[in-house]
Amino acid sequence: MSTKKTKNTGITTKFNNAINTTKTAVKDANKFALNNTEEVVTESINAAKQWQEVTSKALEGGFKLMENQQNLVFDTLESFKKQFIQGKKKLTKVFA
Repeated sequence: MSTKKTKNTGITTKFNNAINTTKTAVKDANKFALNNTEEVVTESINAAKQWQEVTSKALEGGFKLMENQQNLVFDTLESFKKQFIQGKKKLTKVFA
């Protein structure tokens, strides 16, 4: 029975040491994260500002492109409508 107690005590000691090591590592990681958070946030805000400017320019160009494409589509539809009406007139002459 005495060997089981020493094995359990050894396991318990190793387990407690592992927990303490883990706690220390987590505390150190937390300190590191807190110390560097301000720098990360500042850099993120600067990057977001730059991307916002790029996005603004892209949207302006995109709206111009959409306007041109929309005009092209409507012009195409109008010419198709004219051709369709002319074709209808010709077909009614042939079959009427």
